[in-house]
Amino acid sequence: MSLHFAVNPLRRALLGVSASAAAMASLGPWRSALAQAARPLPAFAAWKDAGAMIVHSPNTIELRRSAMGDGVITPAKHLYVRNNIAPPSADILNDRDAWEVQVDGVRRPRAFRLADLKKMPTETVTMVLQCSGNGRGMFPSKPSGTPWQVGAAGCVMWTGVPLRALVRELGGMDAGAKFLTGTGGEVIPAGLDPKTRIERSVPVAAMEDALLAWELNGQPIPLAHGGPLRLIVPGFTGVNSIKYVKRVGFTHAESDSSIQQADYRMSAPNAKTMNPADPSVWQMPPKSWINSPLPEGGTLRAGAAVIKGVAFGGTNAVKQVEVSTDGGATWKVAALVGPDLGRFAWREFAATVDLTSGSHQLASRVTDVKGRTQPETRIENKAGYLNSSWRDHAVTVTVA
Repeated sequence: MSLHFAVNPLRRALLGVSASAAAMASLGPWRSALAQAARPLPAFAAWKDAGAMIVHSPNTIELRRSAMGDGVITPAKHLYVRNNIAPPSADILNDRDAWEVQVDGVRRPRAFRLADLKKMPTETVTMVLQCSGNGRGMFPSKPSGTPWQVGAAGCVMWTGVPLRALVRELGGMDAGAKFLTGTGGEVIPAGLDPKTRIERSVPVAAMEDALLAWELNGQPIPLAHGGPLRLIVPGFTGVNSIKYVKRVGFTHAESDSSIQQADYRMSAPNAKTMNPADPSVWQMPPKSWINSPLPEGGTLRAGAAVIKGVAFGGTNAVKQVEVSTDGGATWKVAALVGPDLGRFAWREFAATVDLTSGSHQLASRVTDVKGRTQPETRIENKAGYLNSSWRDHAVTVTVA
């Protein structure tokens, strides 16, 4: 059934002609797809390519798998959006250079205006920015949260001041500091516990690669992605790269914020709540997926076909990517194509295969330079975090 024929029942339901829950439920899988199609981009992200995006909610916007394209760098208009709290007012961009960030946990704590940071030597890092829950929609347990597929990820370039340079400028870290803690500038809604602030702690060693960045792909960072200033922690999931950063601290303990203690933990699937003693969602594991061919492309012709996709190693560079046309029974090494933009970036891969008539499950798996290989199965957890299963990310195509 085409989308054209499915629209009218949904419209009638929305208008109240068939407004009962039973009527909506009868739409089956079309209900979700059409609801997404009906949602407009929020004002702070209205500049994005609407046709390429899936709007799950005003604060959760995903890139369609079929729109990922072939380039290494993800254009900002195609980069996913995930905010735990609504962004601040766009007024904060009126005078970007006046934005201040406080640096604590060093011998000489001080505040820096963005204008001050721009006078210092800069670096650019290309990295995969990926939501912790990317791939959650593939969990059979259907964890609560946005049912991301693969589009809550992109490969982008950040430019700013390396945090290690600021630490040297300020006389070094306090002795015994164990964590790098970033605090965002979002406005906490009235009546909420102050612990709902956006504040995350990561192991202090991450400081060596971290940036205070003000450019995304060579342009000022948009509000949707944390402008005017964002703490960037390469190799870690996106929640650890704090938007609208107002404070960076080198601390002896992890933040007591709820987003650190009660969220983003690898808790057991049957846990009633997340346990602060469970592993925090920090570094990304090796992961890859295929972007072409996809099932929505229709039936393929038998013969030679090119399998293309992206692969990354999290905190390590990619060593090798393999592809399979038979659901993992056999594997073939793919070629790494396009530029190598560093160990935090993803690599494009391509492999020419021969497809016979019938159904084929296409899969990919990556191995990083440390020997870690993308696993077949996901790590089951309460919130559906860090899904790197090659089995889950496989696609099935039909060949005539």
